[in-house]
Amino acid sequence: MEKLSWNVKNFSDIDVVKMLETKDTKEIRICMQNGSIMKEHQAPAPISIQVLKGKITLGVESEKFELSELEMIALNANMKHSLTALQDSIIRLSLSKNDDVSRVFKVLNK
Repeated sequence: MEKLSWNVKNFSDIDVVKMLETKDTKEIRICMQNGSIMKEHQAPAPISIQVLKGKITLGVESEKFELSELEMIALNANMKHSLTALQDSIIRLSLSKNDDVSRVFKVLNK
């Protein structure tokens, strides 16, 4: 058992950290500085995105959703999506155990 802190003090562009891996999921912390963008990408398995702090715009295919603190959305596999930070934001990304965390890092280098 391990106690984890999802909080950060300083925001600089986009920072991605794998926080936890269980038998079913991988939990990722994404910190986005106000105005930063994760360009359109897709996941090979279902994911969930929860804003823990701040506010983002989540573009999903042709729709846009504004997510504030403690709001969450689930996406099916292969849904194209992008993220824009409207404030300094901390995001919890839940991936399938079979998804590769390195894929998230590759999105940052697009």
